Amino acid sequence: MKFFVQHEVLDSGLKILFVTIERMDNHGESEEWAKYREERLEALYEEYQGINPHEDPTLEGFHVLHDKTGVKRRKNIPASENLIKLLEKRHEMFYLNQAVDIYNLLSLESKLALGAHDMDRTDGDVTLRFTDGTERFQPIGMPEPIAIKPHEYSYCDSSNEVLCRLEIRQVEKTKVDEESRNVFYIVQGNAATDYALLQQTAEQLIDQTVHYCGGDAAIIEPEII
Repeated sequence: MKFFVQHEVLDSGLKILFVTIERMDNHGESEEWAKYREERLEALYEEYQGINPHEDPTLEGFHVLHDKTGVKRRKNIPASENLIKLLEKRHEMFYLNQAVDIYNLLSLESKLALGAHDMDRTDGDVTLRFTDGTERFQPIGMPEPIAIKPHEYSYCDSSNEVLCRLEIRQVEKTKVDEESRNVFYIVQGNAATDYALLQQTAEQLIDQTVHYCGGDAAIIEPEII
């Protein structure tokens, strides 16, 4: 599997790294992780009390990215901002499985947009590009595909299927569950984030996931097309 990014997308200010972890075991939940998770969520809950996303450079940076690419702000809340709102409201973060929980917590901590996809359910290569409206798109939780607008930066596989719309909506096709063994991750920032933060977050993602789930990992810079 190869990873590509359209230069026009990069010109909008988006920054991207990919991570692959192969041969992981995503069954169960570690007691060690559960304790660490509880402590970090409590600390982040206190840290984010009263946060104004538009005064935070990283969170507002995603809105600026949306502005530059013609995406409406109100209906497209960045993924990390949504996680913070959920934490503020429920004093909790939904648990799905170990691998997903790890990247969600890292997204909360870094304020970057992270996502994960099952490589064995991905067709061919992955390209971050602007859509043209012909792509197949079936978000998680939807029984059937829905239409996608043209000129939205999205992660697509070789079958012309959207795997993640913007940094917001992932899909049924490649969602990561306990049976997933080979996974690729998105680590996405914007013009306000240093590239070093993406690298640091990718390294933390690898360290934590391999510690709790095992596997062989790599950080991948996509080829620009």
